Formats: sequence, structure tokens, C-alpha cells
Amino acid sequence: MTVDTSVMRKFNMSYVRRVGALEDSFLGSGLPYGTARILYEIGLGAHTVQDLRTRLGGLDSGYVSRMLRTLESKGYVAMDRDPSDGRRRLVALTEDGLKQWDDLERRSEEHAHLLLDPLTQRQRDRLNEALATADLLVRAATITIEQVDPRDPMAQEAMGHYFAEIGDRFGFTVGDEGFGDDPSLRAPHGAFFVAASDGAPVASGAVREFDGTGEIKRMWVDPAWRGAGLGSRLLRHLEAEALRLGHTVVRLDTRDVLSEAIGMYERAGYERIDRYNDNPHATHFFRKELG
Repeated sequence: MTVDTSVMRKFNMSYVRRVGALEDSFLGSGLPYGTARILYEIGLGAHTVQDLRTRLGGLDSGYVSRMLRTLESKGYVAMDRDPSDGRRRLVALTEDGLKQWDDLERRSEEHAHLLLDPLTQRQRDRLNEALATADLLVRAATITIEQVDPRDPMAQEAMGHYFAEIGDRFGFTVGDEGFGDDPSLRAPHGAFFVAASDGAPVASGAVREFDGTGEIKRMWVDPAWRGAGLGSRLLRHLEAEALRLGHTVVRLDTRDVLSEAIGMYERAGYERIDRYNDNPHATHFFRKELG
């Protein structure tokens, strides 16, 4: 056991006990923690069983079904088949379920005050900052990066954010350049990847063959997730994919206003090179040999 893992394990055990996750009735709600969490996520907008599994880290479908049956038997949840897709089950809170959700929210707020009230304002500020940082880093460490077709809705949503941001950063409208129909970002010539959290994309990027080498394209990280190392992790993932595709060298281009991206590339071992393409928006060009 290392010092780092010791701190993490001690915090996990301490926090789980103090928030009441081990009690049969979480926060006095009459529901164990797992079932209460399912009800809470439905209230936050999970409309299908698959939504619930995605939001809760891919929980076993049988386990989710058992908890849903418990909530249904209590009259808190109504379930039905999706008329547009009979394989998909829709879930929604009933009127009693909405009351239970409101009660759970109230109890959670009261319990949070019990933990914070003994602290001074300075201690509260320290705790809030520490917990926000820990939450971001843990989510970034446990997120999965999945390969998807660039025409997939998740990829299209990520690229919508990408083009909107670079247009804003560049100071002019940047078109999508036929992104969804670009065969170079699909097998066997390339690959597109998305990292998602709670069913929404938070990072994406692609690698393709260009002029005899690999080229990294379309790297984007949600602003709320920056500073947690997700961009560097995605970059390493794309480099590994470039190697798998048979490339020992990768190149990429960027623009001078994207200073944080330039810093990340330089820290990752990329060296500046002369222009290698005709991208009118790019001002900086980089290359890296892959070991």
C-alpha cells in the first residue's frame, strides 16, 4: 500500500460512513443508498434504463432492474416500453416519486449542513475547494475513452462544441468542413474517440493518415474538465492508436490563441516544424516520433 492509496482508501471508508451510505435507510428515506440513488438520477433526467446504467458507471442491468422493481412496487416509478423502440424501457417518477425525490433532496441538504456547520468559513472554503478538485480528478481518472463512428450522435455533439469554441476563440465562424462525412476519420484510415460523463461528451479527438504519417485532429476537452489531465490522457490515447494504425510519426496543427493546447503538446514531447498542410486557420505545426 502506497501513501497515495492509503489516503484514498481512508477517505473512502470515512466518507461512506459519514454520509450514511451503509445504512439500510439512507438519510432516513426508507430506501437503501443504491435504490435512493436510482430514484435521484431519474429525477435528474435519466429517462431510460440505459441512461441509468450510463450515469452510474455501467451498473449490471439485473441489479438496476431489481432496484427499479422496488421503486415501482412502492409507487415511486412508472415503467413502460418505448413506443419507438420496444427494446428500450422508459422510466419516470410518479407523483409520489416526485414527493420522495423532493424529500431526499431536503434530507441531503440538511445532512450537508450537519457536516459543514461545525467548521469555520475558512475551513468550509478549504473543504469545498478540496472536494471540487477531488471530484474532478476522480471523474477524469475513471472516465473511459471509446471509439465511435464520427457520424455517431455523441461524436456530432462533441464536434458541435468543438467548432463553436474554436469559432469563439478565433473570432470568426469556422465551418465544420464536412466533418460527419470525412472518411479519413473512420476505419481503416483513422479513428474517432469520445470520452463521456453522465451520457454527455466531455472530450473528443481523432487520428488519421495524412501524407504518409499519422495526424491528430479535432482535439477538444470541455472547459469544465480542463486542469484534470484529461487532455493529456486523450492525447496519449490518440498516439497509441496512431501506432496501432502503423504510424511511427504523428503531426498536428493548432493556432496561436490556443496557448494551453500548445503548452500541452510541448510538454508531451512535440517539436515545432514548418507548415505541412494548407489549413488556413493554423499558425503552429508540431511533430512527434512515437516510441
